[in-house]
Amino acid sequence: MPDPTLPAAADRRRRLLILAICCLSLFIVGLDNTVVNVALPAIQKDLDAPASGLQWIIDAYTLVLASLLMLFGSVADRFGRRRVFQAGLLLFVLGSLLCSLATTLEWLVVFRAVQAVGGSMLNPVAMSIITNTFTEPRERAQAIGVWGGVVGISMALGPLLGGFLVDGAGWPSIFLINVPIGLVACLLTARYVPESRAPRPRRLDPVGQLLMVVLLGSGTAAIIEGPEHGWTSPLILTLAAAALAALVAFPLWERRVAEPLVDPRFFGSVPFTGATVTAVCAFAALGGFLFLNTLYLQDVRDYSPVEAGLWTLPMAGMMLVCAPLSGRIVGVRGPRGPLVAAGLGLAASGLLLTRLTADSPPALLLAAYALFGFGFGMVNAPITNAAVSGMPRAQAGVAAAVASTSRQVGQSLGVAVIGTVVTSAVVGPVASGFAPASRSGWWIVVGLGGVILTLGLVTTTTWAVGTAARVAARFGSEAPAPRPGVREAPPERLP
Repeated sequence: MPDPTLPAAADRRRRLLILAICCLSLFIVGLDNTVVNVALPAIQKDLDAPASGLQWIIDAYTLVLASLLMLFGSVADRFGRRRVFQAGLLLFVLGSLLCSLATTLEWLVVFRAVQAVGGSMLNPVAMSIITNTFTEPRERAQAIGVWGGVVGISMALGPLLGGFLVDGAGWPSIFLINVPIGLVACLLTARYVPESRAPRPRRLDPVGQLLMVVLLGSGTAAIIEGPEHGWTSPLILTLAAAALAALVAFPLWERRVAEPLVDPRFFGSVPFTGATVTAVCAFAALGGFLFLNTLYLQDVRDYSPVEAGLWTLPMAGMMLVCAPLSGRIVGVRGPRGPLVAAGLGLAASGLLLTRLTADSPPALLLAAYALFGFGFGMVNAPITNAAVSGMPRAQAGVAAAVASTSRQVGQSLGVAVIGTVVTSAVVGPVASGFAPASRSGWWIVVGLGGVILTLGLVTTTTWAVGTAARVAARFGSEAPAPRPGVREAPPERLP
C-alpha cells in the first residue's frame, strides 16, 4: 500500500521495486518449468537415466508445485507474507544448489521436489504482496499485467537459455543460475518489502491437502511407472487404487469443511469449470510438446542443446507477441475469441506434427512450432479471466489459485501421459523409432486443442455466464470480481 511518509515519486519507485522483486521470483520459478527440458538428454547420459526417470525430473517439480500452491497462500496470509516469501526464496536456492550437485537420478528428483516446495511459497505469496502494494485499481491491473507477462517470458526463454547453459557449462548450470538471482531477491525482499498479513486468514485444511497430494502423486506415479512394472503389477494397482480413493474422498471431504482447500461450489460456475479444464489441457499440451521435442531434436536429429533451443524461437516469439495481445482482446471483447484461437492453434500444431519423420523438412517444424506458440500465447489470459469472472471479490483470489494449480497439474499429466504413451511405443533405436512412436502423442495434443476450442465456445454463452452469477449469489451479496480491463455495470438483483 502507499507509504504516506514518502513523496509520491519515491513511493511509486518503492512500489515498482517491490513489483520487480516479485517478478524476479516468478521468473526463476517459471524458468525451471521449461529450462530443464533442453537438458534432459545430457542428464540422461550423465546419470544413466531411463525415460521414466526423465519424466520424474520434470514432474517432481510440477507435482509438488501443484500440491502446495494453495497451502502456502493460506500460510502466508496467517504468518506473514514477507516471512514466507523469504523462506521460499532460500529453500528454492538451496534446492537449486543441491540439484546442481546431484550425482544420481534419485537424488536429482528429490532435490527437484525441494526446489518446488520453495517455489510453491513464492507464486501465490508474491501475488498477495503485489495486490497489497498496488491498492489503486488501475495500477493494480497494470502490475498484474506485468506479472502475467513475466510468466510468458520465463517459459518462452527457458529452452533457449537452457541450450546455451548446457552447451557452455553443462547441465548443472541450469540450476546454479538460480542461486545468485534468488539470493539477490531475498536480500532485496528484506530491505524493501513490508510485512503484511490477511485481516482474516483462511483456515488450513490438512485433510484436503493430504488427499490432493495422494491423488496427484499416486496417479502420476501409476502412469509413469506402469510400462516398466506392468499395468497389472501390485505396485501399479495399489497406486491406482490410492489415486481413485483420493479422487472420491476429496470432494466428499471438501463439502464438509467450513473453509475447504477448494470450495466445490465453484464448479457450479461453467466458466470457472471450463477455465480449470482449459488450464489442464493447455499445460498438458505444453508439457508433452516440450518433452517430445527435446528428445526429437537432440536424440533423433542430433542437434546440440543450443541448436535445439534455437529451433524453439518461433514458439517463443509467438508466445511473447500473443500473450499481451490476448490480454487486450479479453479486456475489450471477452475470452471467447482468444480461447477459440488457442484451441485452433494447438490442434493445428499437433496435426502438423503427426506427419513427423526423422528427417522432416524445416518448414514443417517451424510452422508447427509457430502455431503452438500462437495457441499457447493466446490461452493464459482467458484462463485467469474465466476463473475469476463472476466470482465474489472475496473468492476471486482462491479461484485464481485453483487456476494456477490446474496449470501445474496439466503440465505434470502432459509429461506423464504423453511421455509414457510415446516412449513405451518406441521400437528399435531411438533415432529411427522415436518419430513414428511420437505420432500418438501428437494426436493427443490435437485432441487437447479440440477440447479447448469446444470449451471456448460453450463456456462463454449466456447460459454459462448465468451459472457464474448463480454461484456468486450463493456466496452472499458480494459484488462479483470484475473482468480485467472491463468496466462492469452495477449488478442486477437476482430473483
